Amino acid sequence: MIFLSTLALAAAEEVHDAAADHASVGLFEDAALYVLIAFVIVIAVFARAGVHKMIVGGLDKRAQKIADEINEARRMREEAQELLATYQRRQREAEEEAAGIIEQAKKDAQRMAAEARAKIEEQTERRIKAAEDKIERAEAQALSEVRGQTADLAVEAARHIIRERMDAGAQGAFIDKAIAGLREKLN
Repeated sequence: MIFLSTLALAAAEEVHDAAADHASVGLFEDAALYVLIAFVIVIAVFARAGVHKMIVGGLDKRAQKIADEINEARRMREEAQELLATYQRRQREAEEEAAGIIEQAKKDAQRMAAEARAKIEEQTERRIKAAEDKIERAEAQALSEVRGQTADLAVEAARHIIRERMDAGAQGAFIDKAIAGLREKLN
């Protein structure tokens, strides 16, 4: 209402200034007076009808709607920032987890390689030992066979020599001597 009164006074001063410029024209002959009267009537009708309250109410509603939209935008911005922070944290965690997995995989690969080398060395040592044992057994068997064959050959050679060189009396004395040696060994 104060706003409308201020407008009416400003219009009246304008009309008065215009009237001063047109001093030769009579008061009721000046169109500015009629415009002022019409303006004051329109303002009064608007004031009586409560148009100023509707305008203020509409402006208040518009201001409230804008404030609500700003608040909603702020809330959505905060939610977006929280969501962004959450995703960034998850990304960092995923990167750290991936780095940990890679590091663990490298350690596992090194450990497995070391274990494989140790197993290969162990298998190689076992095979070398088995081959050496086999060679030793083969040597022992060959040596045993050679000794057996040598003993057989020596016995055969001794028989052959004994047959050729011993007569019947020498054989009897030899047998008696062997029997006596056997008796001493048994007692």
